[in-house]
Amino acid sequence: MTSQQREDLLKLARSAVMAAASGQPLPEEPEDEAFRCRRGAFVTLKKDGSLRGCIGHFTGTGSLGRTIVDMAASAAVNDPRFSPVRPWEVEGLSIDISILSPLEPAVPEDVVPGTHGLYIKLGFRSGTLLPQVAAEEGWDRGTFLAHTCLKAGLPPDSWKRDDVEIYTYTAEVFGEEEEGAYGK
Repeated sequence: MTSQQREDLLKLARSAVMAAASGQPLPEEPEDEAFRCRRGAFVTLKKDGSLRGCIGHFTGTGSLGRTIVDMAASAAVNDPRFSPVRPWEVEGLSIDISILSPLEPAVPEDVVPGTHGLYIKLGFRSGTLLPQVAAEEGWDRGTFLAHTCLKAGLPPDSWKRDDVEIYTYTAEVFGEEEEGAYGK
């Protein structure tokens, strides 16, 4: 993504957050051809540096533009960990976008904290942590795998089981406060 495209996606996400918080119609997707591809993405909302909402989709809900609109709106009002964002809160939020690579099957030894995001699945339970989480927390491989299991509602050592499915992915991460690429 160019810096202008990143800026355009962040503006789009912010307008979707405001629309969702206000109960208004969501914005249309932008005209830029780069936003017409189908890609997975997560939108993260933070307030004073603390998580306020984060929702994503691994394959997207349509075009990248549509996915950003849908995930930003969902992060604002549908993240079950938080109460819905109120219109007066939107100005105080910072927004990060993570554009994902496709999922790749992996074994624990393949996982590189700070480079890979993790998706772990066992039976009907699954969970993911974005690549920047391990980097921000300073986690090693085992800790990253254990926390992803916990996020899935599994015991922390479930990643050692033969029947667990482990996938990695990378992300182009950018936000209103800082930018970076994880796994590039």
